[in-house]
Amino acid sequence: MAVLVEQLITSDILKPARYLGNERLAVHKPWDTATVRWVLTYPEVYEVGASNLGHIILYNILNALPNQLCDRAYLPGSDLGAKLRATQTPLFAVESKRSLAEFDILGFSLSYELGATNILEMLDLAGIPLTWKERQKSGVVGAKHSENNLGQKLIIYRPNASPVQESEGRRQEKDIYSSPSPHLPISPSCQSPYPLIFAGGQTATSNPEPYADFFDFIALGDGEELLPEIGLVLAEGKAAGLSREELLLDLAQIPGVYVPQFYEMGENGAVHPLRQDVPERILRRVATPIPAYSIGLVPYVETVHDRLTIEIRRGCTRGCRFCQPGMLTRPARDVEPEKVVEAMEAGMRATGYNEFSLLSLSCSDYLSLPAVGMEIKNRLKNENISLTLPSQRVDRFDENIANILGGTRQGSLTFAPEAGTQRMRDIVNKGLTNEELLRGIKTAWEKGWDKIKLYFMIGLPGETDADVLGIVETVRWLQQECRGRDRKPISFNLTISNFTPKPHTPFQWHSVSTSEFKRKQDLLRQEFRRIRNVKVNFTDIRLSAMEDFIGRGDRSLGKVLKRAWELGAGMDSWYDSVETAFNAWGRAISEAGLDWKYRQVVTGDWNVMEMGRWGDGEMGRENSPQPHLDSRLDLPLPWDHIDTGIDKKWLQEDLNRALEAAIVPDCSFEGCSHCGVCGTDFGHNIVIEPPAIPEFAGDFVPNTTKAQRLRVWFGKQGDMALISHLDLMRLFDRVMRRASLPVAFTGGFHPHPRIALASALSLGSTSSGEIVDMELTQSMDVETFRTQLVSQLPLDIPIYQVEEIDLKAPAANQSLEAAEYLLTVSTTGNVEAKQWQEWIVAIKAKDEILSEHTTKSGKQQIINLRDRLFEIELVQADNSPSESTAILRYLGSCRHDGVILRPEQILSILEIVACAEFHLLHIHRNRLVLGI
Repeated sequence: MAVLVEQLITSDILKPARYLGNERLAVHKPWDTATVRWVLTYPEVYEVGASNLGHIILYNILNALPNQLCDRAYLPGSDLGAKLRATQTPLFAVESKRSLAEFDILGFSLSYELGATNILEMLDLAGIPLTWKERQKSGVVGAKHSENNLGQKLIIYRPNASPVQESEGRRQEKDIYSSPSPHLPISPSCQSPYPLIFAGGQTATSNPEPYADFFDFIALGDGEELLPEIGLVLAEGKAAGLSREELLLDLAQIPGVYVPQFYEMGENGAVHPLRQDVPERILRRVATPIPAYSIGLVPYVETVHDRLTIEIRRGCTRGCRFCQPGMLTRPARDVEPEKVVEAMEAGMRATGYNEFSLLSLSCSDYLSLPAVGMEIKNRLKNENISLTLPSQRVDRFDENIANILGGTRQGSLTFAPEAGTQRMRDIVNKGLTNEELLRGIKTAWEKGWDKIKLYFMIGLPGETDADVLGIVETVRWLQQECRGRDRKPISFNLTISNFTPKPHTPFQWHSVSTSEFKRKQDLLRQEFRRIRNVKVNFTDIRLSAMEDFIGRGDRSLGKVLKRAWELGAGMDSWYDSVETAFNAWGRAISEAGLDWKYRQVVTGDWNVMEMGRWGDGEMGRENSPQPHLDSRLDLPLPWDHIDTGIDKKWLQEDLNRALEAAIVPDCSFEGCSHCGVCGTDFGHNIVIEPPAIPEFAGDFVPNTTKAQRLRVWFGKQGDMALISHLDLMRLFDRVMRRASLPVAFTGGFHPHPRIALASALSLGSTSSGEIVDMELTQSMDVETFRTQLVSQLPLDIPIYQVEEIDLKAPAANQSLEAAEYLLTVSTTGNVEAKQWQEWIVAIKAKDEILSEHTTKSGKQQIINLRDRLFEIELVQADNSPSESTAILRYLGSCRHDGVILRPEQILSILEIVACAEFHLLHIHRNRLVLGI
């Protein structure tokens, strides 16, 4: 049953295009032919979720499977969320517009410790109970009960039950749904009418216990192979009519699937199975990246990562002792260079992006990076594209990598030295020397980068004030070394984060007090005041403490998460008011009676590097005995039942090596570190020998030749009316690339395609009279141009006419004289067509209709609206006892110098003449009138 959302997704909400589900390369599969129906739900706003590479890959993989359908959902903005609650409309999937409760299975990405509150918000908006226990208890009205072989009650679904009768937890408004659904979630014999709810992602894999109350199961590790296996079990379970518990038991047999309800937490925090037919430890899944699945979903709105991204290497074996991704993604696996190049070239042509990114935890450890980057840029040298890379190893940054970066414009560079002294970098096993740091920074500066981002951490085990101040000294030293005549001095943008211990890392036992973080931040602030060309950003100390508290917690934190959400913690709160959110978390902790546990985090309960904590010997003294591990390291941890492949004893030994500041080499390029990962279950490191770097085949200077100018008349209809002016400009840019049309570019440091829209159309307005001028670097047959353009445009942007004009002719936006609109207007009361016509006549009879206008500079001025109104007439009028509507056509001034009669001002004219209140229901622009 489709949710009636058309009245909710309107121009009055922020960025309504977020919720349209009509992106390029979105997959729309028939609902009735699918056996298993998924929703991949990303618990962040659309701009974050739609550009997440893992989200795109899994979406493409699931939709490539026969009889499986995958839709998407995102956390709605606060405005749409309020509308959903006010109208009692459940949260919907963006493509099918169906309620999330109608699907078989909902998968949430949990990649951040505090992100669970967003998941609870989405479940609540969907009308789905928050915990797996509540979902099992929520039976169907009129259902009858039976006993399974475990003596537990099952609720048999009544097929003819009305959707609004299914559960007291559902929204009770009968006008929510357009028609009864032919599809029932999971199976007729399922004891709950709700979908299976699961989580995946790094945070869910590292320690699922704080979130165990909310999910039916959790997917551990890589999902490329795991999710299709889950889909197969679901399909077979539905065909066999399995109960929910039986289905979950089958899922628990899949390596990588953890079903929390089959396990319990002991008094010491350890997690044990409740039954013998589930594994004692759950294996993390490992998959090899498939670049072809990265191509898809080209949003109309600008996203956080507004580019094509291809993964080149998964996993990192550098062994940084603070780094959870480096431990949870082993072994390292290179992608074959040929597959990367093929996917990138195909993706750029299919999407029309002007920027691409090669992704890895450590891009520069992909030895083929310079060759792959140069090959891609050579193949696309006429496309005016740019290459960006995420944070990379400064010790591997050289001229070969510098040469492949940038393109049309030079992007930013980000490096992560992590610590300011060599001693601290050795303790954390960063594997970076001062000489390598200087060489990388200096190479970047000499290659034209004069602003570089650097990441540092404070609060690392064994850190002293001298190490903290070493950050300042390192930055000052780098600035001194990167100076020269006729060169702009180098500047740094620093992010200094608070070290947060993570599960499955050698530092997982460490704690740091918030007072220490504050003191060290103040120390750095004071010192950095004396240095110019440095901007410093600090992570909020309270958020770090909360991340630590949740990230290393156990099942007892489920009630804290739920209560924090009830008190207002969530994404909107974090962005808009950290104070409000922090207070919500604090109150939730207090109400749960866990203040003592939180204080252990706040006060830094155990500094593993502290003197005298490591046995009888005293650390740091010359000739002191070899340190041995504290017995507390052998205590059970809430995540010990998650088999990541890394032996816990190895983590303890590596912590011991940290005490000695001993380096462990990168096992991808040197000897094995014996962490325990490599083997049958997880595979081995795959390092591909790099091919030769191709010759540089061009200077990547955008072609500014202007050989032909074409004027295109087009419309903006349907869903495309909810695309903003800037998004429409970006759309035309990508369309020209996809259509392989030779658009000319402007010059300068930030070249842009010579595509000029005549006039911006207000959001939500439709049109059949828009104009865009395009300049080409070579002449084309007009009809050929039109055919290629139409082939890549959405159907809701029809092309009416294409005409070649003289290169020296004024641009359309400079020639504008007037615009013709059709306005749908309403007023209260029973107003007949005759009265509307009398108002029109009265308007025409006036020579002056004055209105106060605010200029862009904020000044108030009086303007004569009648001078700007050329024509007005009544097209149609309809009336009822309570309301009357009319369609008016008007032609008014629309000049580039700002002399414009806007549709909203017609309402002002009507109200002045009629002495009544009017409402503008719809705007349609008929045509734009150009001067001679």
